[in-house]
Amino acid sequence: MSNDPFGRPELNDLRSVLESIGKSDEDHDRTAERLQLSVPAEIKTFRGNTISAMTREISRFGIGLMHKGTIAPGEVTICMASDTREFEYRVLIEWCRPVENGMFFSGGRFLSQKTSDR
Repeated sequence: MSNDPFGRPELNDLRSVLESIGKSDEDHDRTAERLQLSVPAEIKTFRGNTISAMTREISRFGIGLMHKGTIAPGEVTICMASDTREFEYRVLIEWCRPVENGMFFSGGRFLSQKTSDR
């Protein structure tokens, strides 16, 4: 785990937390298939704060994230980038809960997307 309490979670942090909590037998009544996706992201809050994060999963309708510190439910902008494009998604964060090592999982549904070439 990174020593910076506000730094981006690393892939090993995500793996460690996911292994410790295991798979849920609970039916989440999800209508879309979830794909595991572990890439760096930034969460820009309504107040203008930027939180470093790691994606956990994505579907046609929403995204799951892991980050340090809690995020209040509400609208945020999620930024991700590839070598050639930047992606910005408006997301309505619907939940946020603590896991271990000061990390939090959150999830929300997509409101819209902007893509730009680098």
